Amino acid sequence: MQRVVVTGVGAVTPIGLSAPEFWDNLVAGVSGVARIASFDPSPLEVQIAAEVKGFDPKNFIDFKAARRMDRFSQLAVASAGEAIKDAALSLDGGDTYRVGVMINTGGGGIPTLTREVLVHHTKGPNRVSPFFIPMFAPNMAASQVSITYGIQGPVMASVAACAAGTQAFVDALRMLRLGEIDVMIAGGTEAGIDPVSVAAFGNMGALSKRNDDPERASRPFDRDRDGFVFGEGAAVFVLETEEHARKRDARIYCELVGGAMTADAFHLTAPLPGGAGAARAMKLALDNAGMLPSDLDYICAHGTSTPLNDSSETQAIKTVFGEASRKVAISSIKSMIGHLVGASGAVSGVACVYAIRDGIIPPTINLVNPDPECDLDYTPLKPREMRVDSAMANAFGFGGQNAVAIFRRYES
Repeated sequence: MQRVVVTGVGAVTPIGLSAPEFWDNLVAGVSGVARIASFDPSPLEVQIAAEVKGFDPKNFIDFKAARRMDRFSQLAVASAGEAIKDAALSLDGGDTYRVGVMINTGGGGIPTLTREVLVHHTKGPNRVSPFFIPMFAPNMAASQVSITYGIQGPVMASVAACAAGTQAFVDALRMLRLGEIDVMIAGGTEAGIDPVSVAAFGNMGALSKRNDDPERASRPFDRDRDGFVFGEGAAVFVLETEEHARKRDARIYCELVGGAMTADAFHLTAPLPGGAGAARAMKLALDNAGMLPSDLDYICAHGTSTPLNDSSETQAIKTVFGEASRKVAISSIKSMIGHLVGASGAVSGVACVYAIRDGIIPPTINLVNPDPECDLDYTPLKPREMRVDSAMANAFGFGGQNAVAIFRRYES
């Protein structure tokens, strides 16, 4: 069975237009949450989000091609380009059929859908864009990455809500281990911040209403949390078989050693009480990696800042890790970047990889008054320097979809 390594990282997030910029701001505890700027949120009860700021697709993509992409595809293409460059991966040869793409999402081109429905209603069917379908379709981020970079292997996309980005890593791991491909460009993307989506999440009661204090709105594991902050962004990895990476003398960040997916089979939005589904995913991922709970150094938690998620994830960690749950370092980067839905797990993967590289646990900012039910080591307020040999990325989505990926320091 092939070993799988990470050789390239790319990200576009609310706190950075590149993976290194994202990491520097994450460690510094910078919040990317602010009043919504992409449209006037005044009519809405929730008026804050974690938007990607200063992103100009023309800096990453051909102008004509960019005009035919929804923002979720633009972010994915930009992140994939950074990852490919970071990996020094040449795609000019004739063997790109051995390279695959898996870019997952939670919703696809929702703003395009909203806009074109309004055009149809106000201006008539003849004014609907002929590019509506290839802009909106959730598979188009993966397809646009394939087209842009000339990748001819399998191109896949799964719509898996908040578990989507991590699920991409798990599925890529399986294909690479089996030797079906040599390289997978894998990650997640989301850009669904528009009036309809914000209104829907707000009416659901899922979002924080701290409009007057946006930077402190996302408060995972804090007693005073009142919901998540909707975010956008993308993160993409270049994953390779160890054999392929070593053959081309690639720089290796770390190894992707395990992953698993489960379902709660319980509720449309609420997690299974006690976190049993999430616990099963973590346990299976550890088994898949050949690791014991005591072997793990860091958990990049799902940690959404909603009352139900944070308490159930805490219970799930206790179930799986037992006494080791008191020793493992945990943090939620959503305290700074909000909830990127389909991209959230992929961005958590970036945090895991850099935590292993640099020996730094990013903080959970805004964790001022810990919830008594959330009584583990959540790295409050400040980063922590420590050796990190292994890290777990958790992602638990609406509909009860759970995905977990584990990264470990690479040793040849």
